[in-house]
Order: sequence, then structure tokens, then C-alpha cells
Amino acid sequence: MSDLSDHHLLETRLSSEVLCEGGFLKARRDTVRLPDGGTSTREYIIHPGAVVVIPLLDDDHVLLERQFRYPVGRVMTEFPAGKLEPDEDPWLCAQRELLEETGYAAGQWAHAGDLHLAIAYSTEVIHVFFARDLRAGPRHLDVDEFLDTHALSDEAFFEACRRGGVTDAKTLSCALWLQNVRSGAWALDWQLV
Repeated sequence: MSDLSDHHLLETRLSSEVLCEGGFLKARRDTVRLPDGGTSTREYIIHPGAVVVIPLLDDDHVLLERQFRYPVGRVMTEFPAGKLEPDEDPWLCAQRELLEETGYAAGQWAHAGDLHLAIAYSTEVIHVFFARDLRAGPRHLDVDEFLDTHALSDEAFFEACRRGGVTDAKTLSCALWLQNVRSGAWALDWQLV
């Protein structure tokens, strides 16, 4: 939706400093030139990117996970997801994360689109994938990863979103994709594995 008329909105980086560099995330503060010629600062998080998978089970059910998320101090219900390794292809990451976290492999995959999770303070982009023709197998969780998987009907999932049982932003965004794909309003380009 960007076009050449957006030029009057652009900011230009003048300088940049690292505020914090962890093993996973980096925090930066940039000085920018504003469209009117003034300057300001922008603080933000550098994120490597991630994937989220919407696993479609038979009979209008989806596969979800529940796991404790330390920053918010609670168990969250969400679709399988994970961060990209350096130079990792998002589709390969999606396959890896689905298998590791749930034990399922999919016979068909579709890339639905991309989601910018927190545009005011993070570079994170999440690549959204659908998976179907699922085959169960053993999970391969990381040593520091603890989660449960469970199936929900689409109806129960949407109800959990409506009443606040699902508050994870990526999963709520995926609910929109799921509703439109299930209704036939949005077509996907399915690829066989």
C-alpha cells in the first residue's frame, strides 16, 4: 500500500547507538531527521523475525499450544511459533517449529502473509503459514521448552478469542486469517511437501 506520495512521511537515520545487546534481542537508539527537517530519537528492538503456523486438523479443528510466557507471567494459548535462525528460510523454520513443538509434520503448506507485531518499537516480522494434511509423530522440544498441545474446534477457538481466553497478538491476528480462509473469502496457494 506504499507509493511514491509517501516521501513526505519518511524519516532518515543520522546516527545510531546500541543500548543493549543480548543473545536474542538488541536495543538501539537512533537520531533521525524528520520530514520537516527537524530531528528526534527513536528507540527500538532489533528482532531476528519469526514464524507462526496455523495447523489445520480434520473436522474444522486447529492445533494450539499452551505455555508459560515469562515476560507476562502467565500461561498463554497460541499457535505454534518460533524465531528464525540467522539466514533461515521462513518456510523451513515453520516446518521445523511445527515438528519440534507439536510432533506434527504437514503434507501441505501455504504462506498466508506477514505480520509486523509491534511497529512502534520493534523490527519483528512474523511470517504466517497454514499447514494441513497433518501426520502425528514425536515432539522434539528444546531442553528449556515446556508446553502442552491441544485441539480446539474453530468455533471454540473463536469463542476463546472473543472472551479473552486468547490474548496473544499473533494468534488473534491469525484468527482473522483463519476465519477468511475457512469461509473461502481468502484463497491460499497450497504447496505439497
